[in-house]
Amino acid sequence: MDEILFADATEQAALVARRKLSARELLDAHLDQIDRVNPEVNAIVTVVAERALAAAADADERAARGEPLGPLHGLAVAIKDTHTTAGIRTTFGSPIYASFVPDQDALVVQRLKAAGAVVVGKTNTPEFGAGSQTFNEVFGATRNPYDPTRTSGGSSGGAAAAIACGMLPIADGSDLGGSLRNPASFCNVVGFRPSPGRVPVWPALRAWDHLTVQGPIARTVSDAALVLSAMAGPDPRAPISIEQPGRTFAPPLHGDPAGARVACTPDLGRYPLDPAVRAVFDQIPIVLERLGCAVEEAAPDLRGADQIFATLRAAGFAVGYHAEYTQHRDQLKPEIVWNIEQGLALDALTVAAAEAARTELYHRARAFMQRYDFLVLPTSQVPPFSVQERWVTRIDGVEQHTYIDWMASCYAITLTGLPTISVPAGFTPDGLPVGIQIVGRHHHDLDVLRLAYAFEQATHIGRRRPPVAGHAHRTPDAGGRPRIAP
Repeated sequence: MDEILFADATEQAALVARRKLSARELLDAHLDQIDRVNPEVNAIVTVVAERALAAAADADERAARGEPLGPLHGLAVAIKDTHTTAGIRTTFGSPIYASFVPDQDALVVQRLKAAGAVVVGKTNTPEFGAGSQTFNEVFGATRNPYDPTRTSGGSSGGAAAAIACGMLPIADGSDLGGSLRNPASFCNVVGFRPSPGRVPVWPALRAWDHLTVQGPIARTVSDAALVLSAMAGPDPRAPISIEQPGRTFAPPLHGDPAGARVACTPDLGRYPLDPAVRAVFDQIPIVLERLGCAVEEAAPDLRGADQIFATLRAAGFAVGYHAEYTQHRDQLKPEIVWNIEQGLALDALTVAAAEAARTELYHRARAFMQRYDFLVLPTSQVPPFSVQERWVTRIDGVEQHTYIDWMASCYAITLTGLPTISVPAGFTPDGLPVGIQIVGRHHHDLDVLRLAYAFEQATHIGRRRPPVAGHAHRTPDAGGRPRIAP
């Protein structure tokens, strides 16, 4: 069963569909791995074993009756703790909601269940998903499987760590400034930020929001595509949802990248980069050229990205968390209070001007992507840092002034609205994972997946497993046994 735990999700689903392995057996193996490994990394913060066992038994009964099976039939999944789950505690990583149990599933959860996935619990996240370091006052910090003294990233840090450790084959996540991509890079897995509207979001306070998206995290690109095939597709409750059906993204992803025009940039021409990350990225053009790509060093003109993102993020926080701020300010972490207050200080002209500036930035990026099929750059400007640090304060000697600044390599791409994926790319000398982003043209999500798949098959970096996944050693202060929910 250890071998099964790290088998691709596509293989696990195929074994269950062919009845070579029961959904119950597969779930038992994952629950055992959670029990054994999770105390060291604290990735899954709520486990609903009885519910999951009942769902797995139902999945086996449907297979025995010969009923049509969904693409994720029998696969274990845990849901990011910012996404509501009916009857399962959803805390948003905040003490304000420590006992909150929703009465409805988010749309992404509905779709995962409809595709046959078995929900085993919830994955850890920073409070309200704010920041790329997964820690909160409810459950504590999620630790990096490759070095438990380091962070797993965030905000989908629990999901990425759980997948890296074989506790889950697939998971969901969300991304505003890098929350799917950064933890994937830090944990040597795959995180795909699809085009806005590709995965419809409901319920949503701001249904027209193009900055925050939901998407998959998995160990391989094919597995991420498999999950996307279940998540994607239109829904009338999400007005920006894209009409293309989810089955478009179902594996296989075979395609020939030969002749693709690729722009590579280590720093977007504007941001500091840790030397260890730069050393890994220096090898990336060589791999792409061996795949037949035409590679040039070039970067789009993303001037103004920092102010645009800071303004629009602050405005979103002011609207999204105003009630929590007015009623429970003392329970919010300082970074969220700061971000909300930044938003409350904005005037209408400043916000409107940021939207106009973003439009100009998009058109500059669009013109750049007319010359190139893909843009490739580091996912994060730093390798995984100490789990004791709230956020990165300095990169290669350059001071970072806020908890957002060090995520620029991700949030600048967010502003373009282009689909982007983080795939494993290498390791630092001390064994810490480094990922790269592959960015595609407007709505060319499938092309991004295909190049990422080709890169993955050429390198196999993602096959390197973390030490904690293979033994039951427990670190006393790394977080306790998963919380059992109704």
